[in-house]
Amino acid sequence: MSSNNVIRKKSKISGGFSSLMSVLAIVISLIAGVLIYKFIFGDPANFAEGDNTGEPLDGNLLATIYKGGFIVPILVAINLIIIIFSIERFVTLSIAKGKGKSNKFVSKIKELLVSKELVSAVDECDKQRGSLANVVRAGLVKYESVCDDKEMNKEQKVDSLKKELEEATSLELPMLSKNLVILSTLASVATLIGLIGTVIGMIRSFSAMSQGAPDTAQLATGISEALINTFLGIAGSTIAIIMYNFFSTKIDAMTYSIDEASFTIVQEFSASQK
Repeated sequence: MSSNNVIRKKSKISGGFSSLMSVLAIVISLIAGVLIYKFIFGDPANFAEGDNTGEPLDGNLLATIYKGGFIVPILVAINLIIIIFSIERFVTLSIAKGKGKSNKFVSKIKELLVSKELVSAVDECDKQRGSLANVVRAGLVKYESVCDDKEMNKEQKVDSLKKELEEATSLELPMLSKNLVILSTLASVATLIGLIGTVIGMIRSFSAMSQGAPDTAQLATGISEALINTFLGIAGSTIAIIMYNFFSTKIDAMTYSIDEASFTIVQEFSASQK
């Protein structure tokens, strides 16, 4: 079984497991959002006379957030999802980066290829253990297998090596960018849902003002609802945008290293063949 087939098999298994965990994380976050809203923010101890339908105690932030209305648990869940997937991406990309610095690894591979030490180069990949190392290792294994193939000419060998590197790269990239679409989606959704809560709060406020004698309690509740939802929506969106850009930058750097290493392998192989 070729290196790419092994990687493809592992990727399929881990991909299915990762998708299941992603769904579970979203469901758990939604449940946690409702529980936090009901039992922490809505704890009767946070309100005057122990009644969470009444006024919050002076300076009690949890009770104030509770007054944000039914949109609050959704926004809490969104913020939890963003935090969970940010942690997941950080851990995954840290593992995918492997051990040591990528530029030093690529330089080492170049040196070993120039000196024709393929076995040592493969050993370096086994030590590095990252996505870059996986692609390079697949290329080196193919390099060795086609090097002495008498049935293929130089052009066919180079094309075969390029194809192997491209396949190995295509197997690694989806794992690197997985779940980023969730962060990018929530960056927009958090703001929109927050705005829905804001509009509902403002409608309640104007409704209180439209009465002959304005209901100050309802007016305060409406304003509080609007501001709380605005804050939670903007906070979630800000975190999601920052984390998305941070991870995208890391992935771009890793992709560049993979392309550089692949180019080096192909060029060295092409130069060594007559």
